[in-house]
Amino acid sequence: MHTKQLEKRNEELAILNTLAQRLNREVDLSQTLLTTLQQTVKLLHLETGWIWLLDQHEQAYLAASYNLPPAMTEHAEVMEGTCYCLDNFQEDSLAHAANINEIRCSRLKKLKEGTYGLKYHASVPLLSREKKLGLMNVVSTNWQKLPADTLQLLYTIGDMLSVAIERARLYDQQKQLGVMQERTRLAREIHDTLAQGLSGIVLKLETVEALMETKASAPPIPGLIAQALQLARENLEEARQSVFDLRASPLQQNNLVEALEKLVRKSAQENHLDIRFFTDGYEKSLSLRIETGLYRIAQEALANAVKHADATGIQVTLQQTTQEVHLTVQDDGKGFEVASLPAERFGLTGLNERVRLLQGALDILSSPDQGTTVKVSIPLP
Repeated sequence: MHTKQLEKRNEELAILNTLAQRLNREVDLSQTLLTTLQQTVKLLHLETGWIWLLDQHEQAYLAASYNLPPAMTEHAEVMEGTCYCLDNFQEDSLAHAANINEIRCSRLKKLKEGTYGLKYHASVPLLSREKKLGLMNVVSTNWQKLPADTLQLLYTIGDMLSVAIERARLYDQQKQLGVMQERTRLAREIHDTLAQGLSGIVLKLETVEALMETKASAPPIPGLIAQALQLARENLEEARQSVFDLRASPLQQNNLVEALEKLVRKSAQENHLDIRFFTDGYEKSLSLRIETGLYRIAQEALANAVKHADATGIQVTLQQTTQEVHLTVQDDGKGFEVASLPAERFGLTGLNERVRLLQGALDILSSPDQGTTVKVSIPLP
């Protein structure tokens, strides 16, 4: 290979390497397109360019432009609608980078002045696994036809841009999915904290109302009202804490074992039940995500047992092996037929969602008059 050919090949590789580095740092679609245009125009000593993308209905729209000539900025209608290049691209007649002259270009031929003397522009198809993404056009002042090797370089750049477009779109989809997951998490947080607390307040006040209607002795009423007031204060503080920091507040100053001990002790005192906590082989090395999830699962399962089981005793057990961590909540209550439990009950839905997010397994064992056992197994990284 001759020296000039080697120099040209090295220059092309340098161009591709520079552009690849820029694209690898971008995940925003608009910035990805603009970066590609700027770098391509600069590295190939061109003047301007623009990129068309196809929307979900396969309609082309101008997604990015760089250094457009005055004729194209002053006459915005020129850059609207379809054109010779897009028609050929949509009809599969433009499979590789190609020179398009002003006679065939339906945009350039309408313009007489203010185009920087544009005569040709290169059209570069953007494809991903045979999927049509769009089209990139780059042009230069008094441009003549680009040689075949430069067109091939542009085609390679188009391939790199296509990959970057797909990556940017996947990133956007992940962000949208993240928003949906965050909304679901907030719904669980509200249910796990405020909704349960408010249910307790309502229960206390309903008891007060029933006592007043039956004209029962007054002494229990002030105590129930005081308990309801205390629950309201605690839920107000929980609401403030949730706004300030949506992480599980009991884990901010405590590890999981300490937080579960406090949860069990508080629940036993408030509900006058024999509730006990046991741990076996637990190590304080789990991530905040796993510990928060396990705490909320225990909180939900315990609240369900207190509210629905009519139990006299409840046992919460936390165990850890080298591969998994196990959480069990077992009560001696009235039990139920698991198959007849409504799947849409929010408590059960919340348990399933939390366990699934931790890639774990949930088992609910129960039968009438035999109590209920909730078993959760979470794999460790």
